[in-house]
Amino acid sequence: MSETLSVVVDGESGVPPYEQVRDGIRDRVDDGSLAPGFRLPPVRSLAASLGLAPNTVARAYKELEAAGIVETRGRAGTFVAGRGVDRAVRSAAASYVAEARGLGLPDDDALAAVRRALGKSDGTGSR
Repeated sequence: MSETLSVVVDGESGVPPYEQVRDGIRDRVDDGSLAPGFRLPPVRSLAASLGLAPNTVARAYKELEAAGIVETRGRAGTFVAGRGVDRAVRSAAASYVAEARGLGLPDDDALAAVRRALGKSDGTGSR
């Protein structure tokens, strides 16, 4: 996983810049390329690198925080929240389901395979 923030803002797009920044960060959290605990650049720094006003980046960060995707820790900065782990697990599960169904595996058999992988063959959640 890459631990860098790469956001592109297209000035020709009809999408407001703050939405492009917000969506770019959210997408990277969702795909796992920004792990929980990753420190986002300071608002002014990211704004300068993207050629945007600081308020534009601040709005994106504020919306990400309201959605629980990032958390601000005072002067320490803004970090990807632990919720990204949940998203990564959901994404991996969805990929597994798609792959299993693509192979024609019945859902019960796919679930049994997961239980075996977890070391839980009885389905009760105990080891």
